[in-house]
Amino acid sequence: MRRTVRRRAAAGLIATVSLLLPTALPGLAAPPSGEIVLDGATSAEGIAAGEGKTFYAGELTTGDIFRGDIRDSTATRFIDAPAGRAAAGMKADPCHNLLFVAGADTGKAFVYNTDTGRSVADIDLAKGFINDVTLTDEGAWFTNSAAAELYFLPVGEDGKLGKVKTLKLSGPAADLKQGFNLNGIAAAREGRVLIVAHTVDGALYTVNPKTGASAAIKGVNVPFVDGILVRGHTLWAVQNQLNQIVRVDLSGDLSSGVVEDTIKSDAFNVPTTVALFGSTLAAVNAQFNKPPSPFEVVLVPARR
Repeated sequence: MRRTVRRRAAAGLIATVSLLLPTALPGLAAPPSGEIVLDGATSAEGIAAGEGKTFYAGELTTGDIFRGDIRDSTATRFIDAPAGRAAAGMKADPCHNLLFVAGADTGKAFVYNTDTGRSVADIDLAKGFINDVTLTDEGAWFTNSAAAELYFLPVGEDGKLGKVKTLKLSGPAADLKQGFNLNGIAAAREGRVLIVAHTVDGALYTVNPKTGASAAIKGVNVPFVDGILVRGHTLWAVQNQLNQIVRVDLSGDLSSGVVEDTIKSDAFNVPTTVALFGSTLAAVNAQFNKPPSPFEVVLVPARR
């Protein structure tokens, strides 16, 4: 009953804003392009779309969070994280004014209030590398690049956080090799299906969030896959070392897909994660194994 009531209560907001990411940016006549410098950042990894034109980007090694505006091409340090934190993938929940952050090699999840910037929760998940997070109308799902499992953090109607549950995976998504395994994660079909990116396999897998059973999305080969984003039957996958993002058309049952577009930019410098604002993608440059330069968010069209 709780699930039904909550979906009815949130249906209007989910249809227009979504707990995952906003799908439209009112008044944005044409997609902006260019780069937004994360002034003072010494590393970068995750990005999340907030309400309207707002984005959040994380500093991987310190856990600090920047807040920016894609129209004004500005970003400033918003959250000065306590020592010992890190920030990999992240997602914003505008309905509850919460920002969920994957804590990388800390093995934790961090939650912040997007109004005040204050820390809401510091949650132990597991040893390994907590790489990315996605949101459904029930809560937040996190990946671990060193374990064949996902972690679910329930979020109540009032924004109250519940107790973390671990979902053991089976099938191809549970394959563990040397290097980064599970990486990006996205929800499809209103959270009834999860899609995960597997970096070592260069593949995308669907996951049943109740049983943990997984299956390959056939026809899609994505070497160096990192963050992913799903809207309906469209999926964007960041291929970090290839400096590109591919747009995939998924089949109705999500069992297969076709790469329809490859999005490149001269400004890409090992992009890792991506957020969507209407017809614009915002990708953050992580610059892994590259000469250091100012860390940036790069704006590109969502379709070529």
